[in-house]
Amino acid sequence: MVGAQPARETIGGETIDLADVQGNILRGYHKARVRHLSVQVVDAQKARGWLKATLSPGAAFPQITIASHWGQHPPDVCFNLGVTFTGLKALGVPGSTADSFPEAFREGMAARSQYVGDWDNSAPSNWQAWFQDANALHLVLTLHANTVELLDQAEAAIASGAGQAFRILGRNEGYQFAGDRVHFGYRDSISQPRFFKSQAFDDQPIAPLGTVLLGYKTAMEQLRWSLPDPPVLGLNGAFNAFRVLEQDVAGFEAFLDRAADQLMKSSAANELLPPGSEQKILPGGTRLEAMREVVAAKVTGRWRNGTPITLWPHDANPDPSSVTANNFDYSEDADGLKCPFGAHIRRTNPRSAKIVQRVSNHTRRIVRRGFPYGPAFDRTHPDSIERGLLGNFLCANLAAQYEAIQYDWINLGLQDPRITGTNDPLLGANEGDVGVFDILTGSGPVRIRGFSRFVRTRGGAYTFLPSISAMRWIASL
Repeated sequence: MVGAQPARETIGGETIDLADVQGNILRGYHKARVRHLSVQVVDAQKARGWLKATLSPGAAFPQITIASHWGQHPPDVCFNLGVTFTGLKALGVPGSTADSFPEAFREGMAARSQYVGDWDNSAPSNWQAWFQDANALHLVLTLHANTVELLDQAEAAIASGAGQAFRILGRNEGYQFAGDRVHFGYRDSISQPRFFKSQAFDDQPIAPLGTVLLGYKTAMEQLRWSLPDPPVLGLNGAFNAFRVLEQDVAGFEAFLDRAADQLMKSSAANELLPPGSEQKILPGGTRLEAMREVVAAKVTGRWRNGTPITLWPHDANPDPSSVTANNFDYSEDADGLKCPFGAHIRRTNPRSAKIVQRVSNHTRRIVRRGFPYGPAFDRTHPDSIERGLLGNFLCANLAAQYEAIQYDWINLGLQDPRITGTNDPLLGANEGDVGVFDILTGSGPVRIRGFSRFVRTRGGAYTFLPSISAMRWIASL
């Protein structure tokens, strides 16, 4: 296995063996490219033999990357796998054991489409072919590396080592943009649950291990998510909502044009964009172009470079020595005049703001790992090429964390009666041109209407990322 020697750490008063945890759960890899292989098991016995080999030193193909510290020599290729509910059975896990997993995982992402906003043009019938038959998709193998050549070599080695154990149904490949930007132009992956004190500073509470791993304390008092039977199959594992999300960048940029024009003509124009602040927002740009960036910041909660508007409502480029990307809270903006209540990051992570279910402020946090796919969009030369995000949303309970965020907060706005009945402006299922978004000002709200869904689901699967011990248990069947 790729990683350092077995290492036990005490986190939140609980001891964990990081050598038993897959490496892509608690830490990011910071590689330039990713490839997700959707796989169908053809021969269970051969597949179990291959799985055993991925855990053995000296294998001719990539070994599973673990969460232990790598020291001075990180691997050239990081390799991890997730297994679907039907994949457990395809590998030979007894039905009674597989059935002891939670309902959301057993049913699968396609069957749970109404809980995550996958309807109309995001419905499973419109997904990429290899995601449409949930019973045929058994494994999602994920490779991280800095070059396509390394990815190709690793995939060839996996295929060679597996022999006739499985067949590859499809591939999804992404790569990092400069500055961790994504297609909509925002800097991404700024705010993540913090498990280790050594991780980037965040004013939010350190997340208990049970936020993402089974078998540990959660942020909910006296609650641990139940383990499957036998417990070894679940301990140190995590669930993953793997999503292929097409992004309508042209539609989003056109929305910014319309909304900026509306705001420029409104009585709140000078409040939202004080005269003279244009150059702090978009050096060299016009006042209308700066207002476009105001709209982009309001719907997301950050300027596109990541600066939080709660702290810097009129300055996207403050003195770098004073900038903090994540040390803020909405207690500093209780009236929503800086960051709207319906802004994307305020919806999905309310921090300590007052919401309807106060117990939910920190209990629904998830780990996000994402890579853009498709070429960057050029506003001066628009095209119809598909582009978007390959997202992994990791948690310990799909229904209580991932689905609750998607359904309750993103698509219903149940956390705050002031936004209930509206969808997230960026990720919400705003079908047709019925989207509405309120920008609050001192003289009252300015309502922006008439935008559609900017993010369309093109595929995905609920997978379980088993521990090393669980994979050994499966391999020994």
